[in-house]
Amino acid sequence: MNTSDRNSLLGILVAVLVGAGVGWAGSQGGSTVRGFPIFALGLSLAYAIQWLAFIPAYLTQSERFFDLIGSITYITVVVVAFVLSPSVDGRSILLLALVVIWAGRLGSFLFRRVLKAGKDARFDDIKVSFFRFLMTWTLQGLWVTFTAAAALAAITTGTRKELGLFALIGFLVWLLGFGLEAVADAQKNRFRADPANKGKFIQDGLWARSRHPNYFGEIVIWIGVAIIALPVLRGWQFVTLISPVFVTLLLTRISGVPMLERRADEKWGRQEEYQAYKARTPVLIPSLRSPSKR
Repeated sequence: MNTSDRNSLLGILVAVLVGAGVGWAGSQGGSTVRGFPIFALGLSLAYAIQWLAFIPAYLTQSERFFDLIGSITYITVVVVAFVLSPSVDGRSILLLALVVIWAGRLGSFLFRRVLKAGKDARFDDIKVSFFRFLMTWTLQGLWVTFTAAAALAAITTGTRKELGLFALIGFLVWLLGFGLEAVADAQKNRFRADPANKGKFIQDGLWARSRHPNYFGEIVIWIGVAIIALPVLRGWQFVTLISPVFVTLLLTRISGVPMLERRADEKWGRQEEYQAYKARTPVLIPSLRSPSKR
């Protein structure tokens, strides 16, 4: 076993242990089914789905269903938790609906994109390695765990409260984030579909106000979910508020913005027009001022 394989196995172990820790914390004060915490069951299901999907993905050397499986996992986890919870309320219904709507839109969007492209270049070097590919699927299980934790804790908690100001504020925040992400994705999709834009970078619409408006929308979505969940969290369940923090760190420090910025610099970094675009356009948080003329 080479160093890369050993590191991948270590990554898998860490991802599982961290997920187990979140599962324990989020289960405190939560509902159970036959003595087993529903919260922990949901997170276990998140990992199980990834490992099952990995088998045909590795055998066929295909990554086309990766993002789609991720979205299906979100939907499956919250639906199962909702169905198994002995008592649900308006907050549970709201959170279930918001996660399903978000996952359904994003998953179908990403799946159509990868089908059109024929592949996802991120996986070119990964999918040929059994352990690296398995680690990638396992990390997606951890991604689901962290991201959905607050919503899942609020759905499965034994504490119930009527919807109030927090729910309203959280929903409005979620709606803002969802709108930003959906519009940004649609604008970029139309831009790429135009043959006249081949080899160019988008700098119109929301993309004139932020270089990554879709990522900003994603972060805002999970802040909204956390706000809705907050009033019914107790004790160790507050650990699940890591959800928006994790999304923010992931997109701004690890796999999102840094990776795309690096690719963009490699592709257009020598163009004066791109340098001017970078100078006037914020990386993440959209500018409220009217975009300056190019």
